[in-house]
Order: sequence, then structure tokens, then C-alpha cells
Amino acid sequence: MIIHATALIAPGAELADDVEIGPYCIVGPKARLRAGVRLRSHVVVEGDTEIGEACDVYPFAYLGGLPQHSAHKEADASRLVIGARNLIREQVTMHGGSVVGRGVTTIGDDGTFYVGAHVGHDCHVGDHVTLTNHATLGGHVVLADYVIMGGLSAIQQRSRVGRNAFIGGGAAVNSDVIPFGIVWGNHARLEGLNLIGLKRNGFSRPVINTLRRAYREIFDARDQPFRERVDAAAETFAGSPEVMEIIDFIRADITRPLVRPARDAAGG
Repeated sequence: MIIHATALIAPGAELADDVEIGPYCIVGPKARLRAGVRLRSHVVVEGDTEIGEACDVYPFAYLGGLPQHSAHKEADASRLVIGARNLIREQVTMHGGSVVGRGVTTIGDDGTFYVGAHVGHDCHVGDHVTLTNHATLGGHVVLADYVIMGGLSAIQQRSRVGRNAFIGGGAAVNSDVIPFGIVWGNHARLEGLNLIGLKRNGFSRPVINTLRRAYREIFDARDQPFRERVDAAAETFAGSPEVMEIIDFIRADITRPLVRPARDAAGG
């Protein structure tokens, strides 16, 4: 264990034997730092916060702060659970859960959070996600595995983003984004499938071609109402787990509407 002389570690904090805590870090009494965690310098870890194995946290990150919600009081329970092997760069903020939500904010494994990224209260963030500089999640957002958010993009409270989706830089997302989709703009519109991300993450050419055919049937066809197109695609592509993931995402009981192409957004 390496702890710099200027670091402040509160009694009660749980530290693995091999953690590294650099200059001027502050670690609160309910913090739990697992094996191999590195706090480089000037990091603040507050509240009921767990940081998973081999996370690397850069200066001025603030983890476990109180939720930004007027109904949550300082004495209320709030948790932040961060998975393993996350890279957390400068000025990243991740807040704990709130009394109006799940009470816990969860971050998966192997994520990358670049300068100034923010994860709001009660969010659920999957594995292998990337939040580029100043990407922002409002409270209660669900971000599935392998999602990439471009710089300065933002997702409104209670929205869902399916796995392997891509959010373009500067996009303002106030609706749900289908798995494998790519969106950009203010407010964001669906612009197709995240083909680059699918290829990078090992999806085969036949799977990608099936997804493209299904996308055209659901979002490009204009001869049927939207829900009828979804039902028709469910029958046509019932044997494709990836397409059915999109279908199930669309059919789920949702809080937000769906991000759709601009030409189709007003459809039924």
C-alpha cells in the first residue's frame, strides 16, 4: 500500500493492501477501495462508495457525491458502486443514488470516462462504455454495454440507450436510443446503425447485414404505421437475437419516446 503523506484517509475506510493513494486525496469513512485501485492525486471519494479492482482515477475526480435532487437530504442513504478496471480521467463526477430512485448508482467494468464526464444519480451504466469529454448522463439513465458518447453530448433523465449504440458529439438526447443505433443532433435523431462500432466489436458480416435489413423495414418503410412495421419485422427476423433485441427494446414499457429518423419522427 502506498499512501502519500498529504492524503486524508478517514477512519473506517476499507483499503486493499495494494492500493495507491496520491497527494491530497480525500477518502471518506464509508469508502471501499478494492485491489489495485490507484488514486493519482486530488481525488475525492465520499459517501457509501465502492471502487472496483484496478480502477485508475485521475486528479480532481469527485466520486460518491450527494445526488443533485431537491428531495434528497444529506442524511439519506446514497450509494455508488463502480466496477473493475475503469479509467476515470480528470474532473469526472459520479453521484450516488437517491431516495427518489434506486438508491444506488452503478458503473460496470472496463469503462472509460474522459475529462469532465458526469454520471448522475441512480444511473445504471454497463460494461465497456466510453464517455468522451464532458459527456453527461442525467439521473436514472440506463446505458447498456459498449455505448460510446461523443464529447459534449447529454442524455436526459430516465432515458435508455441500448448496447453498442453511438451518441454523436454535441447531441442532446431526450428519448430512448435503440441497440446498435447511431444518433446525433440537437435534439438527436436516429441516423442509422452504428456500423463502425459493430465491426469493431466483432459482429459478423451476416449479422450486420441482417440488422441493416431489419432497420430498413422498421425505420425506412413508409407504407405502414410504425407499430405495424415493428410487428412485421418481429415475424420476419424472429431468428435473429440482435434484431429481436431491438424489437424488445422498442416494445418495452418505457418512460421516454423513441429516437427516430427525422423523416419518421412524426409517424404513428
